[in-house]
Amino acid sequence: MYEERRSRLDGAVVWTRTIDTRAGAAHPVLPDGCMDLLWADGRLLVAGPDTHAYTPGGAPVLRYAGVRFAPGTAPAFLGVPAHELRDQRVELADVWGAAEARRLTERIDEAADRVAALEAVALRRAAVAGPPDPLLSEVVRLLEAGGTVASAAEAIGLGARQLHRRSLDAFGYGPKTLARVLRLQRALTLVRKGVPYAEAALAAGCADQAHLAREMRDLAGITLGTYSALAKSETAQPSGSRTSA
Repeated sequence: MYEERRSRLDGAVVWTRTIDTRAGAAHPVLPDGCMDLLWADGRLLVAGPDTHAYTPGGAPVLRYAGVRFAPGTAPAFLGVPAHELRDQRVELADVWGAAEARRLTERIDEAADRVAALEAVALRRAAVAGPPDPLLSEVVRLLEAGGTVASAAEAIGLGARQLHRRSLDAFGYGPKTLARVLRLQRALTLVRKGVPYAEAALAAGCADQAHLAREMRDLAGITLGTYSALAKSETAQPSGSRTSA
């Protein structure tokens, strides 16, 4: 069972998930440009930005609570450049120190509403952390609307090298990778609504269905048909949900 709601923290979503072990193997987590602070069966973790599908391994986690940060907003909150966490799931102790992570873990373990407790941590931390890079927030807005990297760079007044360097800190990778990830997510949102693949590809900004199929292989590691089957079997969970330990 998966549930989410908009967080009181600007640009974030809070969510919970309980795993049914009878459902079979864990589904891959697809790149979405986001980063998450996770409580997973008594462990606090940070899910970094993904450049390819992530498949959970090891002992199964049955209960999750999470705060999902919009692209580019987590590094200021965490105090770590996004590229240092790219394609990783790390213990919060490795980011904020063992004592702080232990204190927060105990607080959330004992809370009647763990997702609310986790959100409270995020709100308190965000209140003292520096704000996200406003120029990079504008880049996300422009790319989500289907703009090109070149037009986004021109709009915010940064050269290609400056934009790439700042994107590594904010997103974990360059703006071209972010544009691909956001375009793929636009297409998959349409696919989940039942839009035919070819129409979804064009509406999302791909050249054609073959282009979308290649992006699926490169970024998600699965075919459109496989994704559609997974989406039908788990309709309550968005493709970006990062329930992975």
